[in-house]
Amino acid sequence: MTPRLLQVDNFTPTRRTPWGGTRIAGDLKRELLPGEVGRVVGESWEFSVEPDFPSRLLDGSGSLASWIDSAREAILGREGDDGRASTALLVKLLDTSDELSVQIHPSDGDPTVREGESGKPECWYIVAAEPGAGVYLGLAEGVTREALGDALRHGADITAMLGFVPVSAGDFVLIEAGTAHAIGRGLTLVEPQRVQPGCRGLTYRYWDWNRRYDAAGRTDPEGHPRALHVDEALAVTRWDAPRGAALLERCLVRAGSPELRSAPTWTPLCGRDGGLPSEHLHVARLHGTGAFDLPDWDSLRAVTVVDGSLVIDGVTVARGQTCALPARPAARRATLDRAHAIVSAAY
Repeated sequence: MTPRLLQVDNFTPTRRTPWGGTRIAGDLKRELLPGEVGRVVGESWEFSVEPDFPSRLLDGSGSLASWIDSAREAILGREGDDGRASTALLVKLLDTSDELSVQIHPSDGDPTVREGESGKPECWYIVAAEPGAGVYLGLAEGVTREALGDALRHGADITAMLGFVPVSAGDFVLIEAGTAHAIGRGLTLVEPQRVQPGCRGLTYRYWDWNRRYDAAGRTDPEGHPRALHVDEALAVTRWDAPRGAALLERCLVRAGSPELRSAPTWTPLCGRDGGLPSEHLHVARLHGTGAFDLPDWDSLRAVTVVDGSLVIDGVTVARGQTCALPARPAARRATLDRAHAIVSAAY
């Protein structure tokens, strides 16, 4: 089966992402959407079977979900071997002009996860970063459940209780269940996630920087705060997890800026057979110029191009586009033209 290009403007409304920036429409997708330059876009759901923001095929022939249904075995490969009706993969582009709320996700087996709900393993590949930009990952050394809970319930600023990690283009961050995290301002990134098909991925919000919003989602000191889930977030936090440098050893890859004119290079970022260990997500970076035989993952993949272009089986994927690459046939050759792409799959 041939790859299928997906719609390029599956954007969330600004009231949902008041922290959004202008680089998705104004830079990454500038050539695809010339009339949208300057538009504020926080999230672009590039590859999604989620009912809230489902991806559609670029040619207008239907949704990503219905295409998967049309030939499930050939499209899903081993991802469908456990009886899944669809893919567990979700891929977004994010662009930030302000910090996102501090969040945490439970594991699938956590007691807080009920029927119809799912954990939400995720990772971030940094496409662009303003000077001084970073992410918040884990808790600072010495922070206890009691101290953090007391600060949150009294509306205190908890910035000093979080681990801040400066990042730059080419960095990759794997978010483990039970780890507090937040994306900082001035970042553009690819966010692969895994959500069990037919389930709602759970996110508990620790803190939202004491911001308030009006009915349109704009920050407003006279508005209302976003709902928090302090008790749930504290309950699923892994208090015995590594912090500081020990946490970064298992969660951070600094792959560096790619050389786009050199021969194609494949860099595993996370998975079961290379990069950071992950039982949920399989992610790699592909960049350079020339022909490259893609590894056989025997699973449905999302190929998100963030620079240059590449061609797979006669299908050109341009900058700012994502294609759905079926599991079968296994042999796939990509021809890269100064390309920089992230390849993602779910286990």
